[in-house]
Amino acid sequence: MDKINMLEVFIDFVDMEDACERAKMFAVGDRFRYIFTPNPEIIMLAQKDEEFKRVLNSADMLVPDGIGIVWASWFYGKKLPERVPGFDIMADLIAWGASHGWKFYLLGGKPGTVDRAKKNLEKVYPNINVVGTHHGYFEENKDEEIIAHINLCCPNIILVGMGAPRQEKWIFKNRRKLNVRLAMGIGGALDIISGKTKRAPEIFTRFGMEWLYRLIKEPARIIRMIVIPLFFIKVIFETKMKDFNPKSTIKKK
Repeated sequence: MDKINMLEVFIDFVDMEDACERAKMFAVGDRFRYIFTPNPEIIMLAQKDEEFKRVLNSADMLVPDGIGIVWASWFYGKKLPERVPGFDIMADLIAWGASHGWKFYLLGGKPGTVDRAKKNLEKVYPNINVVGTHHGYFEENKDEEIIAHINLCCPNIILVGMGAPRQEKWIFKNRRKLNVRLAMGIGGALDIISGKTKRAPEIFTRFGMEWLYRLIKEPARIIRMIVIPLFFIKVIFETKMKDFNPKSTIKKK
């Protein structure tokens, strides 16, 4: 698969169909794989954290979850096909897995939230098999205990919703200990599934404007949103202030 080097984070050239098919392939594969879903904010976090950057680039698939990533790709000479929301990949995995006997483990959210998410999934997908859950508010010294529980439950897929960069670093750190086929960082998806928060209406998601909906609902997020124009400034500087060769931004996997 082609990748685009965006501020030293290598994003896969995939559309939603490609990403969902690859995720399913990973879930039935013969070794552990993991998927991360960066947006501009996550890429900017990686500019200050080399360890996080290495963790992101180690993923088996790194999808453009953020319309800003798609827009920024124009400056690199090859436009990404479309935004690929991690939430939609997760939803496709859940729907497919529920009808194929896959086992899921949910890790993340506040105490109680993850259990409500499990119950809501079981209402929507009566055949789903969520074999275990654990909230995301635990200390590092609890890792071994939690991993032991995950492995005891024997899931095919673990969905980790602890926010970036914690969820990505946790998956990477424990990648050789987890007896699963696929792990995916899902951010705040468990809050949405549990009913604690609402996903943006379709009109916002269709045009990649979920960030605007969240800003309207939570005006305090404006401080976090400042990173978006900084992201574009950095992308423009990288692509325009030096000799630019579009082929140099494309990497074969």
